[in-house]
Amino acid sequence: MSKDPLHVVCPHCHTTNRVTAAQLADAPDCGKCHQPLFTGQPVALDEAAFDKHIARSQLPVLVDFWAPWCGPCRMMAPAFEQAARELEPAMRLAKVNTEEAQNLAARFSIRSIPTLALFVGGREVARQPGAMGAADIVRWAKSHAPR
Repeated sequence: MSKDPLHVVCPHCHTTNRVTAAQLADAPDCGKCHQPLFTGQPVALDEAAFDKHIARSQLPVLVDFWAPWCGPCRMMAPAFEQAARELEPAMRLAKVNTEEAQNLAARFSIRSIPTLALFVGGREVARQPGAMGAADIVRWAKSHAPR
């Protein structure tokens, strides 16, 4: 494994931390707020936090664009949480409520929800509309993430 540090954004205070790839499996804590960098839960992001996680994190970020009134979104939520437990710490999973973050939904031309979007190095590399089960989310995310 590489000894070069990765930039990982804290899900609690949104501070960028430097962590080696070897440290990812050792449940690292944030240097600022001392909370765990990985919780096995998707991170709810507003617009400011979204930009920090997408632009600063060197981990792939899988985003679920959803809305509270959306039945398929609510049905997929437990599967997305299960996928977070399986994919962390190799990938950060995040949720964006399109009702609260309408500018983000417009910026990324989200036309249907739920929509999954995978970001790598600050850029969207893959998108999948529609609800999926946990196994399908994990398989899809891994197939589009860098190796």
